[in-house]
Amino acid sequence: MACSRRYINQEEGLLLSQKCSHRKVDICLLLSYYVPLSFAHAYWPVGASTRFYHFKVQTLRVTKLCQTNDIVTVNGKFPGPVIYAQEDDRVIVRVTNQTPHNTTVHWHGVRQRLSCWADGPAYITQCPIQAGRSYTYEFTLVQQKGTLLWHAHVSWLRATVHGAIVVYPKTGVPYPFPHPYEEHSLVFAEYWHKDVLRLEEDVMSSGGGAPPADAYLINGSPGPLYNCSATDVYEIAVVPGKTYLLRLVSASLNTEHFFAIADHRLTIVEADGEYTKPLTVDSLVIAPGQTINVLVQADRPIDTYDMAMAPFMSARNVPFQKTPAVAHFRYSGAGPEAPSRPAEFPAFNDSLTADFALSNLRSLNDTGVPLVVDANLLFTIGLAVEQCHSPHPNASCRGPGGGVFAAAMNNIAFVEPTVSLLQAYYDNTNGYYTEDFPGFGSRVQLVLQNTGTVGTENHPVHLHGHSFHVVGHGTGNYNPTTAQLNLADPPYMNTIGVPAGGWAAIRFVADNPGVWFMHCHLEVHASWGLAMAFVVKDGNGTMESLPHPPADLPRC
Repeated sequence: MACSRRYINQEEGLLLSQKCSHRKVDICLLLSYYVPLSFAHAYWPVGASTRFYHFKVQTLRVTKLCQTNDIVTVNGKFPGPVIYAQEDDRVIVRVTNQTPHNTTVHWHGVRQRLSCWADGPAYITQCPIQAGRSYTYEFTLVQQKGTLLWHAHVSWLRATVHGAIVVYPKTGVPYPFPHPYEEHSLVFAEYWHKDVLRLEEDVMSSGGGAPPADAYLINGSPGPLYNCSATDVYEIAVVPGKTYLLRLVSASLNTEHFFAIADHRLTIVEADGEYTKPLTVDSLVIAPGQTINVLVQADRPIDTYDMAMAPFMSARNVPFQKTPAVAHFRYSGAGPEAPSRPAEFPAFNDSLTADFALSNLRSLNDTGVPLVVDANLLFTIGLAVEQCHSPHPNASCRGPGGGVFAAAMNNIAFVEPTVSLLQAYYDNTNGYYTEDFPGFGSRVQLVLQNTGTVGTENHPVHLHGHSFHVVGHGTGNYNPTTAQLNLADPPYMNTIGVPAGGWAAIRFVADNPGVWFMHCHLEVHASWGLAMAFVVKDGNGTMESLPHPPADLPRC
């Protein structure tokens, strides 16, 4: 590809111009049976305009909750910088690793049309970016708009290496709802005093569960309910009578959360970067990896109102942080010294409230749900306890009954490889993957069945490289003869909370060649093995084939 580019602001990523000519590349990979394409445009995803960013992964010293610690961040910001773009834009992000740790960046929710090499999960689509090295991610936001997120995808670095992606509609295209007076992104996270890389090592070596977070954060601030945090509070100044769009982004590591604003209702208008029919709720649940846009009307008496995130915990006997993070929704004219009005939440394990939004969420537009299925799959997902074989059980067998926690899909625990699976697939290296995946263009229905070997809890499952139609979900075991599926207007998402002790059915078209990770977005579950990778084989010709790897692709 020969390109000429004009960069205006490389640090903040302002609008850039790009002119490109592409030469055809012949690629020979494993072929499977072909099903005609169901998506609209068969063209190379060049991009309308180009946005350029430079991410410097570096250590930042922060003081929170009465302690000072070093954390890994991007460009010294916590949360990291926002990626701004428009639908169909080309995005180029050069990531330079200035820490001693391996790193990668995943662009969560970006469908990566013909750009699997830029997806970012370590040892799936690339080897990590090593200390002192750089890698340039390039992808096009083909027919995508809305709120997404980016985060580290190696070890548990996502805890502090994360940020929002805001993709606006094309110029002149309005929102399908009244234009808000202002927009604000709220990034949710969990915070530990302990180094998160050491935290993962300790959890995995102990055989037990993850310790509770020391705090929850909203845009990097815990709020006044935590020690030494009376002034560490994120705040939105609002004008009475105006409507605000809040872009909710969950970068949390191991906990799902309720979100609510005291005395205000939330109207959901988008989920995972796709418009929905308006749904008004008092509170909502957002899982790690999910993004939800809500409209809020500032129609209450002048005062300061809490915007808060509190834990939703569907599992039993699991310790978790119970103190909510609090931000302020402060009306113009409210006294600065007056106490804020507290937000109210359901019980921490209120699954009925948690499931309400998913049960009632509907796509606003026709998203092309497949009515005919070529491949019908059922995967079990869940946790398990393995027998202790350690000579030091008190140190390394701290799971239930003196065992070791594990997790699996279809009773197989995913073990992170030491090579990039995508590179192995591209090079036709045996021993790292099988060839029994649906062919290119296949219309897939996948039922995720939550099992109860060791209790039950929600599992937010994320599929890379694709969005999917959530055509159904329910409690108990999936029964194809009685399950009620929505094939008219199901929500189109990339992360689905599979209900505790229940199931979720999704449909998608395997039309993006590459190797795509699918995993629980509770990081401790993924570390235990609740993950797998899909291989989407090539179709016909260059427009349906995995391109060659970039020249600067990191090596293991």
